[in-house]
Amino acid sequence: MTALGKIARLARLRNPASGRIFTVALDHAPSYGVLEGLDYIQQAVDQVASGKPDAIMLMKGTAERCYQPYAGFSPLIMKSSTLSPYHPERDVWVSQVDDALRLGADAIAMAVTVGSVEQAQILADLASLVREAEGAGLPVIAHAYPNGGLVPPDKVYSAARVAYAARLAMELGVDIVKTFYTGSDETFAQVVEAAAPAMVVAAGGPRLEAEADAFQMAYDVVRTGAAGITFGRNIWQSSGTQKMIIAMKHVVHENGSVAEAVK
Repeated sequence: MTALGKIARLARLRNPASGRIFTVALDHAPSYGVLEGLDYIQQAVDQVASGKPDAIMLMKGTAERCYQPYAGFSPLIMKSSTLSPYHPERDVWVSQVDDALRLGADAIAMAVTVGSVEQAQILADLASLVREAEGAGLPVIAHAYPNGGLVPPDKVYSAARVAYAARLAMELGVDIVKTFYTGSDETFAQVVEAAAPAMVVAAGGPRLEAEADAFQMAYDVVRTGAAGITFGRNIWQSSGTQKMIIAMKHVVHENGSVAEAVK
């Protein structure tokens, strides 16, 4: 039987009208450097929070220092692992379940680089996290990406590889899988089906050329039956963070069109 705490936390993450989840992630700096838009992290958190996404994803230190004004008002997902430019295939476990509970987080996230030479240890870490979180009634989100060095570059976004990564995470017991969008609603629907009964959300990925492209991606993801989408750079590197979030929620939760979102 699922713990009552997990049921309550998952409910807080999901929009009550659509049942979907639109998350904005600001956990990029340890992995990729201090990107434009994250130069002043408090300002970035404030701008994202003003748009009221369903959840915001932060590393522990950022949450401790920047999220206090929004505690209790906006769900928090704590990222518990990170890679870096110096170990690009190995997400190191840097925060624990008790850190997430102390911060009042509604979920804890860990990345899983599928196809990495480090995969054995990565899976062992994820299994340990799932076991610990289960005892605390805390939902686990796996960022399951088939982009390890053992995966051919032209296969990273293939439906078969992405579906396997998502299914692997589900089999280890995670509640939500965040993974690459495969490029079409037809192929991403295969990923959603492969990972069921875990919920699948699409990763927004690198900055797209036009904001309309981000809306189109969200529109297509919703059509697959996915649980939602997570954006980072396409939100806080946009021309207007708050307006972008509001428009994105129109697409994700209200089945709005791309043209409506752009307007």
